[in-house]
Amino acid sequence: MGDSHGLASERKAIGSSMAPQSSSRPANGAPNGSLYLQASGSNGNVVLVRRLRRKDEGLWKPLARWFVENQVGLSLNLLALLFLSHACIPKAREYTTKFFHLSYYNGKTGKYATGFDDAYLIAFFIVLFTGLRAGTMEYILAPVGRLNGISKRKDVTRFSEQAWLLVYYAVFWPTGVYLYYNSPAYLNLRELWTDWPNREMGGLMKWYMLAQWAFWLQQIVVINIEDRRKDHWQMFSHHLITTALISSCYCYHHTRVGMFILVIMDVVDLFLPLAKCLKYCGFSTLCDVTFGLFMVTWFIARHVFYLAVCWSIYAHTPEIMPNGCFAGPNSSLQGPFEAPSGFTYLIEPFFNSTGRVCYNETVKWAFLTPLLLLQGITIFWFCMIVRVAIKVLRGDGAEDTRSDDEGEEGEDEEELIYEEVQPLEQEVGVEELDLKSWERRNGLKKQASASGVSLPGHSDRKELLGRIGCEKQVE
Repeated sequence: MGDSHGLASERKAIGSSMAPQSSSRPANGAPNGSLYLQASGSNGNVVLVRRLRRKDEGLWKPLARWFVENQVGLSLNLLALLFLSHACIPKAREYTTKFFHLSYYNGKTGKYATGFDDAYLIAFFIVLFTGLRAGTMEYILAPVGRLNGISKRKDVTRFSEQAWLLVYYAVFWPTGVYLYYNSPAYLNLRELWTDWPNREMGGLMKWYMLAQWAFWLQQIVVINIEDRRKDHWQMFSHHLITTALISSCYCYHHTRVGMFILVIMDVVDLFLPLAKCLKYCGFSTLCDVTFGLFMVTWFIARHVFYLAVCWSIYAHTPEIMPNGCFAGPNSSLQGPFEAPSGFTYLIEPFFNSTGRVCYNETVKWAFLTPLLLLQGITIFWFCMIVRVAIKVLRGDGAEDTRSDDEGEEGEDEEELIYEEVQPLEQEVGVEELDLKSWERRNGLKKQASASGVSLPGHSDRKELLGRIGCEKQVE
């Protein structure tokens, strides 16, 4: 066995060949130096230790990672606190009730108006969707994926995300179809614009619009806190435009057209998640068939029916909707009168549910422009989908190239740095050394063969023992 004298002699032996502290590479120019490097330094009592340093992530990324890892607990705690407050604090029920129930009910008409208090229910839905999504993915969908042979962590995550979207749209698309089937606008585009500005709607319609609004707001949060995909900015723009259109349709009392657009957009999102789930589970033939149905549905819904709605806005609204502004509640609606100068009246419906709501050429194009921008994004995506279809025809199988893979960014980039530390001069036996704890404290990972200087068949533990003179010498 060696002793502290062996440690001192080892330092002297390599002290003259050590790189200075400021260098991030060993003196010999090797890409990976020793995990434990020792040098005499200026006072002959210094050890250079190579550490792993994580790339500076700033404040947002660790916070986002923490939020992702605690979505279920945060959501459950917030909802539990809300329910307990409602049950145990009678004075708080005036406010907590707004989180659970639709606001602005009119007993005379049996319908609901709109107003700022709707924000309470939107906030409730956002928290609810966050908890449901994370909990369903982790405790139901991920195990289902593993049972179907998905083993890679990344693939299990992707499967769970797509399966959650399938679950969501399996609930909300039929609800939208039911509302559309029972509306005057069923198979009649002109009826989308009649009876405006009716400032009240049925309870199911209000619940549907607020829930969809909350879902897209939550989606904006999700794509910014989870790992970014290659089409992050296209998706981010899509979500922003969709949220803006839903809020505009709701506040401008165009719930019929808002509901219809959601129906024709959501049907596509039934087939795409299903195709992806089948792909991850290894059902290639079913995946290709479902992908074919997805392509046909996409083209008809998003490039035929959707453009028909855009045409109806351009051609039918000037014929059907009264030009001018209205003000007041449904029971005492005043108007039409001329729109004021400037553009502030365009945002008034978002802040005052009984204030001015107008229709004119400016309002028409304020709706039509973002709808056409959204169409541009979907055309870009459809071109990418056609590329996938060509791959299928060539026999390569269907794979969505838009967002299924991440970008080229590494998850946790690391670099090596060298730091001076004081060596341990106390003489101890080998059995008293807790090397694993020492490695953990210094941020080191075991790198048996990845280290540039490790000898074949020798671990870093043995290398350390040899360097400090505690390894048995072979004669």
